[in-house]
Amino acid sequence: MVNNLGIYETKSFFELHDSDWTRLFEINVMSGVRLARHYVRGMLGRNFGRAIFISSESGIMTPPEMIHYGFTKSAQLAVARGLAELTKGTKVTVNSILPGPTMSEGIVDFLKSMSSKAKPTPEEVEKEFFEMHRSSSLLQRLFDPQEIANLTAFIASPLSSATNGAALRAEGGLVRSIC
Repeated sequence: MVNNLGIYETKSFFELHDSDWTRLFEINVMSGVRLARHYVRGMLGRNFGRAIFISSESGIMTPPEMIHYGFTKSAQLAVARGLAELTKGTKVTVNSILPGPTMSEGIVDFLKSMSSKAKPTPEEVEKEFFEMHRSSSLLQRLFDPQEIANLTAFIASPLSSATNGAALRAEGGLVRSIC
């Protein structure tokens, strides 16, 4: 089971309404809770399975322009870790992957909304985004979705049988910590 449903938006903390928080929580957190509730019980019954939550580096390094998003990604990490505790002594694993900014549908428009330029090119918005908003990134680029898919395929495979309850970072060194 791979839970990769999620939405994001930039919005000033002071302009967020309760409905903004609730909407992101329902989509980013509760969808995964419902999916896990449906599939993990069967995995435990079969004594085998993989549950993977695609979270975000924003779950551990909340961006000021997306506090409500970061909150949901932190909650998602807590759900995954708690579920992993339920798998103790089984061959079921539950892990999270924390991608950094990834080239996906809508990302260029998202970055343009944050740009200081009137009509920037995709290359200009990417460069400006990393310079102004994610300067700690060691890679200084958007990731190809295949890069995240590769880690996901590994965590879903039998090769990852000793990895459980982990939050695996694929964020290009954006988070300034060893662990």
